[in-house]
Amino acid sequence: MPPEPNPAVLYPDVAAYGSLAAALRALADADGTVLDLTASSVDPLRQASATGVHAHRKSLAVSAHPTERRWSVTAFGNNGLLLSGSTDDLGHLPPVIEAWVSGAPLEAVAESARFDVLSGRPEVVDGTAADVIAAEWAWILRQARDADWPEHLALVEAAHAEPRLRELYPFTSHWALSFAAGPDAPPDAPPFLSLQAPHGTPPYTVRESWNGPVLARVDGPAAAVAFAVARLPGWRTLVSLL
Repeated sequence: MPPEPNPAVLYPDVAAYGSLAAALRALADADGTVLDLTASSVDPLRQASATGVHAHRKSLAVSAHPTERRWSVTAFGNNGLLLSGSTDDLGHLPPVIEAWVSGAPLEAVAESARFDVLSGRPEVVDGTAADVIAAEWAWILRQARDADWPEHLALVEAAHAEPRLRELYPFTSHWALSFAAGPDAPPDAPPFLSLQAPHGTPPYTVRESWNGPVLARVDGPAAAVAFAVARLPGWRTLVSLL
């Protein structure tokens, strides 16, 4: 593997300002905007961050690609990733940063970008577990509807329609639908179930986790959900004992 180029060589315009944060501040100043950015103490030419006015929004991070001239921006809320995108034009970033830190709605933050950004997860302001769970279900439903995979969509919709599963925190890995007791469940908590849809004809596969042992193969999403509901009482008892 070839060594990474010196960031001062790959990003000489940034190096001229001493840090990525300073370069972004200068671009914003040229447009009459003041940005409060913090340079990374570890990699100042390739990393910078900004903190917004809303407590439920975490820091926005800007990072430069190590081998090509490209910058990525990511921002998290109290319920996960809310904003993600990349561009090869540093001048595209200040409007997005300014919109985020000033507290603009996510739709307005996305509209300020001259590059594609992911901003589909609903923002949760108060951070209660029930609201975070509801927002995550909304995000997973949206992903499923955008996936052009009708079997997966049918599975997600069937699981969401079941009130006892809708109380759990949903998440996906490798497109398998899994569940946790809540948004802050510890990583070593006992797994509940992972439901996997076929591409085309059944079976739907029920596993202990997305790559765990197969518990059942069933003929449709309703049967997969029924299997999950039947297993739920024993799993809840196990979780409560920990």
